[in-house]
This record gives sequence, structure tokens and C-alpha cells, in this order.
Amino acid sequence: MHRRTRPLLSAALAAAAALALIGTGISPAAASTAAASTAAASALPTESAHVAASEPVDATITVPRVENLSADFIGGVDVSSVLSLEASGVVFRHADGTQGDLFDILAASGVTDVRVRVWNDPFDAAGNGYGGGDVDVDRAIEIASRATDAGLGVLVDFHYSDFWADPAKQHAPKAWAGLSADETAAQVEAFTRDAVHRMIAAGVDLRMVQVGNETNGGVAGVTGWDDMSKVFSAGAAAVRAEAPDALVAVHFTNPERAGFYANVAAQLDSRGVDYDVFASSYYPFWHGTPENLTAVLKSVAETYDKKVMVAETSWAFTLEDGDGHGNVIDLPEEATQYSVSRQGQANAMRDVVQAVADVGEAGLGVFYWEPAWLPVGTPEQLETNRALWERDGSGWASSYAGEYDPDDAGQWFGGSAWDNQALFEFDGTASDMLNIYSYVRTGATAPRDVEAVLPVVMTVTEGDAIELPAEVTVTYTDGSSEQHPVVWSDTGGVDAPGVYTVAGVTDSGLAASATITINARNFLHNPGFEDEDVSMWTVAGTGLTMRSWDDPRTGTHSAHFYADAAFAFELSQTVSDLADGWYVARGALQGDGEGADGRVALALSTSTQTGESVGFALDGWRAWSTPTTGAVYVGAGDRASVTVTGDLPGGAWGTLDDFELVRVTGPVDDATTVPARAVLSHDNGHDTGLLDGDYIVTMNLWWGQNATALRILENGEPIATVPLTYGGNSAQSARIPVTGKANGTYEYTGELINSQGATALAPVTVTVRDAAPGMPVLSSDNRDRDGDYTVMANLWWGTNATGYRLFEDGVLLTEGTMTAATPGAQQVSVPVVDRAVGTHLYRVEFVNAAGATSSKTLSVKVVAR
Repeated sequence: MHRRTRPLLSAALAAAAALALIGTGISPAAASTAAASTAAASALPTESAHVAASEPVDATITVPRVENLSADFIGGVDVSSVLSLEASGVVFRHADGTQGDLFDILAASGVTDVRVRVWNDPFDAAGNGYGGGDVDVDRAIEIASRATDAGLGVLVDFHYSDFWADPAKQHAPKAWAGLSADETAAQVEAFTRDAVHRMIAAGVDLRMVQVGNETNGGVAGVTGWDDMSKVFSAGAAAVRAEAPDALVAVHFTNPERAGFYANVAAQLDSRGVDYDVFASSYYPFWHGTPENLTAVLKSVAETYDKKVMVAETSWAFTLEDGDGHGNVIDLPEEATQYSVSRQGQANAMRDVVQAVADVGEAGLGVFYWEPAWLPVGTPEQLETNRALWERDGSGWASSYAGEYDPDDAGQWFGGSAWDNQALFEFDGTASDMLNIYSYVRTGATAPRDVEAVLPVVMTVTEGDAIELPAEVTVTYTDGSSEQHPVVWSDTGGVDAPGVYTVAGVTDSGLAASATITINARNFLHNPGFEDEDVSMWTVAGTGLTMRSWDDPRTGTHSAHFYADAAFAFELSQTVSDLADGWYVARGALQGDGEGADGRVALALSTSTQTGESVGFALDGWRAWSTPTTGAVYVGAGDRASVTVTGDLPGGAWGTLDDFELVRVTGPVDDATTVPARAVLSHDNGHDTGLLDGDYIVTMNLWWGQNATALRILENGEPIATVPLTYGGNSAQSARIPVTGKANGTYEYTGELINSQGATALAPVTVTVRDAAPGMPVLSSDNRDRDGDYTVMANLWWGTNATGYRLFEDGVLLTEGTMTAATPGAQQVSVPVVDRAVGTHLYRVEFVNAAGATSSKTLSVKVVAR
């Protein structure tokens, strides 16, 4: 059945609905109203004009009519998972509970078009499907044919990948691995021509073709605008050749990013990419306001004379899970723009439709993403569900997909992560929300009842006061809302970083809730380079630009790195006056081009401890790597330094953003009390027989509650922090080498730390009297008194030197390094040649970190040459 038969189907459905409602005892007038609603939902006007309607229809959701909606506005859905869902036993039902074909149900509700994704080869070598519907060209043709038979137009969405393509990943199909951009473009054109030709031959009502899916930073494994444009152009050329009446669409996401769509459209225009429609994903959870969506799409439409549309959108009606596999949106704080309810879905969808309609004639329509991706079984049937997901591909990913996408599908494979955003109930019954594309034309009014108490969502920084509102918003099914006073439960104990839920009750007895996210306090200054003053950051090396506009993770600025030749840089910030405790550093990087040996790393160190660095992954554009360093203890008087080092080949690029230095819970232990008291000792005088400046301070905890860290101070200044292995009540010890101390008295103190607190250590005093090297003795072998001889410096016993300086006649003759092994003997021999007749005076200095010791002067007489 094609679109030209829709009016006949509409009339038939309207009559059938009226008869069914009369047969159930509903009044003829009500039945007539319902039949009219059914007719409105199933009939699509064929002329481009604004729809006029008199009174809104009765419904279970309230939807104000979109007054400026054109008659040919697309009300679309993406149901690409349908074949796999049906194979797993999912049954779709009309609103009255009777079983029906999904596409007939969609058509009857007012849906006009179906979007079908296409993967090249979503199967492993044994034929096991990757999941997500296992939609290759053959299965896409089957879905598209069923949509056509139901009178629905078809949009085909080529991912040019063997599995999911999105801003985080644009993997090349297995068969195209290793191809150049030109070779990939040739494959894209051949693949697209073949697929489109087969669809047209099958009678598919092909209205639009997408050449790539959410191609923000790549397509078909190709990156960079020059090469990406080759792929887009190849796909477009194929569509023009095989389906000249179909529109060609490009697809991007993140409309909330300032200037992004304007830049994308400019890049495409400057390279002459042929397309008709600029399509955007728009999920209210992530993508900004509807008003901004209208603005950015209208700018593209008017600047480049393009059509625009929303290719993907959705909203949640519940936070409950339907199949035992977690959902993408499952927390109150993730869905705050609208209520999580059917009315919330209605409000969200109505706003998206209005946003696209407000673009004007260029606004083509909206597609709801996967409104029928339902559970194949209940959460209690999880094991059975898993078997079906694996067998039929009815989950978002099967385990077989791990060979192709190990980092995402390989770790998180499973069921539907979208069932709580469906427009059907979990049992397959169509909800009234499925009529949304009819209701935006006619308007719909629901009986007034409490729809939801909007949850309070607030984010505070650790240490800030928590002030919950005195009133909450209560929404109603007629679209209205009221403020109700509320009494909250005690917020005592809501203080550490984390996410907390606080219950409340309104004055009318309605349950309320508040989700409070407490973020750890970030002790770095200007961590995202947004402020003009970047003096707190120290930059060394080349290739790093501060406060760049390039690809910030948040805000509008970043630190950008690039050079056309090999380069290295260091970025650091040091913070003092931190409270005692454990800290970690975090940061974000996106970029590529590191090659086999390039590296960018993050480290946290203190004045007493150098932490191990952690590497950033350079996985491509907008693929943010956010490593966290190991925890480092910062005590009183310590300074903490966050340092990024980069050592990269020419051509490597990327941005750094959103650095953090935050306090965290220390290493996990089973301590029930603070550490037991330990003893400090030293070996100075015992190790060498000398009170020199090199010795070891030792901590011994003979028995008692263990610690996870030891902190040592010298004369009140921190010098070392030593991680310790927690072992209950067993003995612990640590040795802290001290070197290069000058003569004097040194007092060592410290503390042992565990999860319960800290215990101070009694001080130990070290006296240094022999810090400088022992006195060297000079001699020579100039027995024949000619001008060639050797001058020798000997230290027979004493504190050793690490270097020497030999002077001749008051002028430095030579210097060098020595190996210290106190208190052993040391010797330096210096050849002297061709000296003039006369007396030459020599003096040597033995040097170490504590100072220098000079020998007596040696006189050497030369009488003949």
C-alpha cells in the first residue's frame, strides 16, 4: 500500500473505531469524537498548507495545537529493531489491546514516515548478529517494504559501518578496513547505489536517504573535512543516480554547542558537498533548549538554502526498567527538562515539533527514535531475555559485537536501553503518546488530574550550604502547573561528595523528592581556561595554546596542542594551603595522531611525593579521555602540583580541558581506630662511624592498628610521604633515606594515617658533624723533576666526596665527579704534562652536598724539561 491509498485507510479506520467504541457501551457522541481523532491521526494532508482545526480532541494527554504546522510536515519514527523484536516474541497492540501489525498501528496513529538504519555487515564470520536489529540491506528492505505497504514514506539511514555509528565512534566496515579516503569513497558510492537500487526495485517509497549517522567527527572510518566530504559526496552521487526524487540528508548532533552547526555547514559548503537536508539529533536531556534548536537550524536553512529536520528525538515516560538491562536514562537528575511521564513525553515532543515548525518552510519534520524498542521479557526473566538478545539481535548489542566494537558493545552488550522512552507500554500496547503527530495538528485535552510532582534537582559544591526550596511544582494532565508548599526530610549526613535523594511531602499529601548532587570541591584555579588570567598555569615547551576556542569539552575555551614537527610541552599548576587528606587529579583530552610512541600524561605530586602518571587516550575528535591519578596524601605545609606532559610527533593534535584537583576518601582499609603509635629511629653514626649528612630515618610499628601512609617532617617541613600496605595489627616499617645534610641538628617527626585518622610520632633528633668530605691529601710522582708528572689526591677515610676541583697556581685546572662510599678511601689522579721550569702550587677541594673541604697546598718543582 502506497501513500495515495492513505485516505481510504483513514476512513476505514475511523469507521471501525466508531463501531468498536459504540459496541463497548460508549455513547455515540463519544464514539464519533474518538473516530474523528482516529481519522485525524491516520490521514495525512497532501497539500503544503497550515492545518486548521476547531476544537482539541479528548485524550489522556494535553497537547496544544501547533498552529504553524504545514500539512506535509513529517511525523516520523525509527523502528529499525522491529524484525528482531518480533523474532523474540514481542507483540504490538492497538490502544484497545487488540494485536496488530506495527506499521498499521503507526499509520493509524498519524505517523507519516519510517526511518530505517542500515549497517554494512552486522554479523561475525559465523553469521551471528551484532544486535540492535541486525539491520543489513536485506533486512532494511524488508522493514522499508512493510512501511511502504502501510502507506508510510521511508527514510534510509546509512551508517557506513558494521554497527553503531555516532560521535564517539565511526568505525569503518570490516571489508573497508585500511582503505584510503578515496578508496572508501568509491566503496561508499558502490554500496549506496546497490542498496538504493534494490530498494527502488522492491517498490519502497523512498523519500529520503541519510549519508552517514551523527557524523560530527568522522564517517566510514574517515576523519577530517576534506576526506569526510569525499564520502558524503560519493553517497549523494549514488542517491542522485538511483533515486533522483529522493532527498539527500547529512546528519549531525550537538546543536547546543555554540557555532558548531554553522561551522559544519560552512565546511560542507566550501567543499561543494551535494545535499538537500541538514538533519540534527535533538535529545532534550543533552542538547539544549528548543529555542536554540530553532535558531541553529534556521541559520543553516537561510544561509545555505537547505531543508532541516530533527532525525532523532525522544523522552522518558518512566525511570523503571522493563527487561533487566539498564536504561540510558534511569536517574531523576538525568531528566529534568520535563516530567518523566506520558504528559512529559507529550510536552517534550510538542516542543520539538514546534521548534522545527518555527524554522519555517525549510523545517521538514521530526523523527522519534525507536518508540517500539520494547522488552522481550520482564526483569525477572533476565536469563531468558539474554538468550533472546543473543539469538535474535533484539538487544542493543550482542556479545558477538565485541569483535568489532570491543570498547563499547564488547563490555556493555545486552538488552533494550530505551524501553522507558517507548511510545508503547511494556506489554506492547500503544499509549496515547503514539498519537502525538495527530494531536499536534488537532490539539488534545486531557481531564485535569495530577500528572507529577516535579523532582527538585540541585547541584552544590562540597562545603556549600544546602537550601531546599519551600515549594515544588505540581503538574497536571491539562498542561497546567501549580506551586505547592513542601516539607522535606532531614538532610543531616548529606555533606560528602555523592548523589543523595531526600523525600518530602506537599501540603496536599503528594510525595516529593529532591536529588542533591554534591560535587567535590575543585582546588585548581581557572581549571577550564575560561578566565583571561591564566597566570596560575605554568607552560613550558612548544605546541600548546592557552585559552583556545578549539573544541572545548565545556564552556568556550580549552588548551589546544598542535605542531607540524615533533613537539613536547608541559602544563602545570601548584596549589598550597590544602587541608590534610588524600587528593586525586583529573583532566579531559580529545585528540589524535600520537602514533606509536607519542604520549600525553597526567600526574599529581606533592612536595614530598611524586605520584605515578596516567596516560590520556587519543581516540579521535570529541572522544574524551578522562583519566584520574592515584590518590596522593597531602599534609600540612605540603604543596600539590597537577602536571600534564606531552611528547608527540608532528601532526598530533588535541585539546585539554576541565582539570580537577579534588579531595577523596583515602585507600580502602579495615581500620577501626587510628593507627597505633610507632617509633622513629636513625642510623647516623652507626652506619659509617661518622656523623655525616647521609643516613636513614626508620619508622617501626611493632604491633597494632596499621596505617596506609606515613608522613615525615624535618624541622617542621614535610620531606616524604610513604604509602604503606595495610595489614591489620601486624608490624609495619618504612625507611626514608636522607642525604646531603650540612652540619647541624635535625628533628624528625611524622604521622601515621589510615581511614580513621592520624597518629603523631614522637620526634627523633639527628646530629650531623661530619657532613663535608674528609680532608684530602695531595702528592705527586715528580721524582725526576721534569715537566711531566701525576698529581694524586687521596682521602684515606672519612665522609666521601661526590666531586673534586684541582687548582694549579691558583687557577682551576680540572674538575670531575666521584663515587661516594663513605667511609671508604677515595683517590683522584690527574696527569700533568709539559710544565715550565719552576715551582707549581696545587690545591684540591673535595665536594659534596654539604660543602667543600680543601687540602693543604702541594709544591711541585720542575728543574728540567
